[in-house]
Amino acid sequence: MPSLKDVQNKISAIKKTQQITRAMKMVATSRLRGAQTNMDMFRPYAGKFTEVLGSLAEKSGAESSPLLIPRDVTNNIHLVLCTSDRGLCGGFNVNLVNAAAKFVNEKSGSGISFSITNFGKKGRDWCRKNDFQMTDEYIGVVGTRFGFNVASNAGQKLIDGFLDEIYDEIYVVYAEFVNMARQIPTVKQLLPIPPIEPAEEEPKDQSSDYLAEHICEPSAQELLGALLPRNIYVQLYSALLETSTSEHAARMTAMDNATKACGDMLDNLTLVYNKARQAAITAELMDIVGGAEALRG
Repeated sequence: MPSLKDVQNKISAIKKTQQITRAMKMVATSRLRGAQTNMDMFRPYAGKFTEVLGSLAEKSGAESSPLLIPRDVTNNIHLVLCTSDRGLCGGFNVNLVNAAAKFVNEKSGSGISFSITNFGKKGRDWCRKNDFQMTDEYIGVVGTRFGFNVASNAGQKLIDGFLDEIYDEIYVVYAEFVNMARQIPTVKQLLPIPPIEPAEEEPKDQSSDYLAEHICEPSAQELLGALLPRNIYVQLYSALLETSTSEHAARMTAMDNATKACGDMLDNLTLVYNKARQAAITAELMDIVGGAEALRG
């Protein structure tokens, strides 16, 4: 049985750890509110933007922009990997890295090369460990407050690389926020832009023959040419917002579990401490009684 001093030292250390995990949970909860608010505010914009593009693409045709035309042969695949800069968030980064590794294994073949743009230190470290070619890295973005300019600057580099035929396909790996306990690693194609489904028309009132007509000025082709690059920025910014929110949610959950685990360990150690203390008291009483009996004899 461990000594009382050892048990006391363990209890003290676990209490300090519990204070740290509780504080980290509170910080993650505070940051989660802001990140989730930004994500919820941006989701309707991204959805409506996709609807408008679908309507314009239907009028203009698939050949209206080089960003819509897939390459005949795919040799160079570029991956945008969104991870966090810090750990202590459970399996959040591991799941994202595994999703990226699974995608690379599925797409691997003769003559196919991969390059990666990293958002976050954890993805960068994984690329260095596996000797992947890294073109850009953005550290200190995910998990903090960032603006749309981060996505637009990175997205413009991706578009230039695609138009210059440096990349044949571009994908983004991010964590889709579902709820506090569920964040899904997702792989989405950015370029060439996959076919955009037009918005579903709402059921019309059969009693009315009025049909709304939308007039585009300038033409639908010109609008599509201007909006398609911005669509890449929107998709990338949305992926970063989703990943940032998911990181805070995963860290909050992980720190909550760690705090509860510390509480369970404290209960067990307190029980061990009480047993050891009772055993020490019993031993002292036995010594006193034994000494008294020896004196009496």
